[in-house]
Amino acid sequence: MKEALVFLLLLTNKFPKKFNIFSKRKCAFYVLCLVLLVSVLEAPVTKPNFVNFIECLGNRTGPENPITDAIFIADNTTTFLSSYVAYTKNTRFSSPNLKRLLAIVAAKHVSHVQATVVCAKSNGIQIRIRSGGHDNEGLSYMSSVPFVILDMHNLRSISVDLSSKQAWVQAGATLGELYVKINEASQTLTFPAGVCPTVGAGGHISGGGFGNLMRKFGVTVDHVIDAQLIDVNGKLLNRSTMGEDLFWAIRGGGSSFGVILSWKINLVEVPKILTVFKVNKTLEQGGTDVLYKWQLVANKLPDSLFITAWPRTVNGAKPGERTIAVVFYAQFLGPKDKLMEIMNQNFSELGLRRDDCHEMSWLNTALFWANFPPGTPKSVLLDRPTNSISFKSKSDFVKKPIPKEGLEKLWKTMFKFNSSVSLQFNPYGGVMDRIAATATAFPHRKGNLFKIQYSTMWLDANATESSLAMMKELFEVAEPYVSSNPREAFFNFRDIDIGSNPSGETNVNKAKIYGYKYFLGNLKRLMQVKAKYDPENFFKNEQSIPPVRVV
Repeated sequence: MKEALVFLLLLTNKFPKKFNIFSKRKCAFYVLCLVLLVSVLEAPVTKPNFVNFIECLGNRTGPENPITDAIFIADNTTTFLSSYVAYTKNTRFSSPNLKRLLAIVAAKHVSHVQATVVCAKSNGIQIRIRSGGHDNEGLSYMSSVPFVILDMHNLRSISVDLSSKQAWVQAGATLGELYVKINEASQTLTFPAGVCPTVGAGGHISGGGFGNLMRKFGVTVDHVIDAQLIDVNGKLLNRSTMGEDLFWAIRGGGSSFGVILSWKINLVEVPKILTVFKVNKTLEQGGTDVLYKWQLVANKLPDSLFITAWPRTVNGAKPGERTIAVVFYAQFLGPKDKLMEIMNQNFSELGLRRDDCHEMSWLNTALFWANFPPGTPKSVLLDRPTNSISFKSKSDFVKKPIPKEGLEKLWKTMFKFNSSVSLQFNPYGGVMDRIAATATAFPHRKGNLFKIQYSTMWLDANATESSLAMMKELFEVAEPYVSSNPREAFFNFRDIDIGSNPSGETNVNKAKIYGYKYFLGNLKRLMQVKAKYDPENFFKNEQSIPPVRVV
């Protein structure tokens, strides 16, 4: 049977000249449907509605933007698996469940997105929306019910309007691509987003993405002024047609309301010269004391100075020994002389020297934060995700300094890890204290000293269970020192441990458990917006926002 289908596919490339291109594509599409039908017959776990879904896609897209080449049917072929893995950053999820994943639609045109939404909804098939693939828990490309991945990576155009200091960026563009595109237009404009260049703009911005400019300019959603969204009915909406309540919700509320096609953003001014430094302090060098002082001053420094502290396990001075190195990364919007003056007055305990400081352009700071060596060409920021690894992340918000004995308890637990483990303390203060928690759906504003990201990475698949268990233990050790009632969490650092629903269900009471941690007092409004724009709860995953009427 399959050999016959291959033959039919070959025939589609051998039509006489009197056949136009639409005829050939239409025939190819019907052959594809026949292939799918055979797959359904051979794999009884696949829902028959999938054939109707594929036929629907063809009916809802025109010959000028054919969808055939954008569809990858779930099987064990190299073509499909490479499409799946290319944007699966976390190798914990690098083996798709072919009994559940039906296909990947790697949309190349807005009509492909619209068709996927409408056809999936009408045939009872769940979709998961993926842009950059950095999803910590794989919720954008994993499910335990039959589903289709709507992959946005082909929709990656960026246009910069220098006169208005604004830009449109499509969801599948990476932050690295955005930074390079802005830099080509201006040396002193940028966008306040994250430091990892391979992150997709769609998910990063919608979750309230943060970066090293947050103390000066806020988070990503504070600079979104318009958006293009495909709603549950397949309609293309912008800010004026979607309304202010939905526009509010998508700025920090994630993908529970529709498919973000693109964002319109305000760009921000930065100096021609910035200064960065990286300084290590091991425990033996007084790292605990220096980190404690950092907690007292980091959120009170001038808005233009961002210093993150990154404790991590490293090899000690003697063979077989391990210690903690607290790495202080910093970025200052100005020259090194001014930076040294600020540091000597406010944080002399770090022992910063002029030789530690490096002046450079903003784009070169993007290379610095991504750990590229000096002299690396900016074209490396255009690279797509590679070298995937297994990892687990968690998050916390800290309202008062962690005492030294608390830090030492964290170090003791970190030493138990067999895998690489680190904490990243990202300072608050500055403009973050001056933006209301209700301004956007992203709520974590005033009152925070810093945010913690817990991270562990491992290569050996056999280490997964122990690594996840150790992360839970580390998280428990930190509990007395972080926010409570609720214990807040950052939506972009997805953590399934803090509460979830099954893939195909959304219970309000369960959703409130994780929802209040991610969205605090904004959850109620988000649920109301969800009920208005997606009352049947089509856009859902294990940690999505439910409509208030879901029981």
